[in-house]
Amino acid sequence: MRVGLCCQFAEQAIKFRITTATAVLKLARPAQLQKLSELCLHNAGALQQAIEWCAANEVGAYRVMSQFWPLKTHPTCGYQLSDLPAAANITAQLAVCRNMAASSNVRLSFHPDQFVVLNSPRAEVVESSLAELEYQAEAAELIGADVVNIHGGGAYGDKVTALARFRENLPRLSPRARKLLTLENDDKVYTPSDLLPICRAEHIPLCYDVHHHRCLADGLTIEEATAAAVQTWQGREPLFHISSPLQGWEKPQPQLHHDYIEPGDLPPGWLQLPITLDIEAKAKELAVLRLQAWIKKAQKEPPRNSRALAAAKKRG
Repeated sequence: MRVGLCCQFAEQAIKFRITTATAVLKLARPAQLQKLSELCLHNAGALQQAIEWCAANEVGAYRVMSQFWPLKTHPTCGYQLSDLPAAANITAQLAVCRNMAASSNVRLSFHPDQFVVLNSPRAEVVESSLAELEYQAEAAELIGADVVNIHGGGAYGDKVTALARFRENLPRLSPRARKLLTLENDDKVYTPSDLLPICRAEHIPLCYDVHHHRCLADGLTIEEATAAAVQTWQGREPLFHISSPLQGWEKPQPQLHHDYIEPGDLPPGWLQLPITLDIEAKAKELAVLRLQAWIKKAQKEPPRNSRALAAAKKRG
């Protein structure tokens, strides 16, 4: 098992920079591109720092923030990478990141924001979603990321029709974007049972989120959902997510994420699986390092962790 850090750092001086359309639109187009170019170059350098930190701390995966190239698909101030004054330097820095990630075995991925909805009944939402997926696929190719993960979208009163619309829009993706696409169960609409049929039919891996599954249960146990999700990866290393509820499982709104991961929330069967496990916790790298230390200890000395493992099995 490799653990993964998601996007930002809590204490490390590694910062990614973004901007707003309001700020950029105050500038003339050349100045817009100069500003965006500076941000993209800075973020490429920050990604190198993030990969270096992961490699130094035996953190095997890193999720790149969606605004890695800020405002890339904005309808008014969007751009192509080739439009930017520092395009050559940015591309060169991204190649450094790609080579470093490969040599240090740090797996990179993307997780587009919630506004990326391929099954929306609104054509303009689908168009913007496709554009965002193409942008992240382009960035993924340049840095060597192998996953662009999205949720199923909305139900719009009819899950069957909504998922059929999702499938209808898949051919509109480029081959590059299509091969990187994965689907994740969520905590409000789509369970693993809802998504597994489309994952199998369309050969899309299921990025299994166990926290979401606990919040929105279906007829599958965690063990059954785990096994089914692993099969959808067809020999590739599965990518799963874990988080813990902010106020515990007995309190309202268990969907809210805690600063750290409660070890008992880790399914015991995952300890020996060759998977990537993204840690979705507010304490970021602090939570990753804490859970990583617990996992290493549990794998070497399972009897000493019997209480936590028993609690995890009960939740499963």
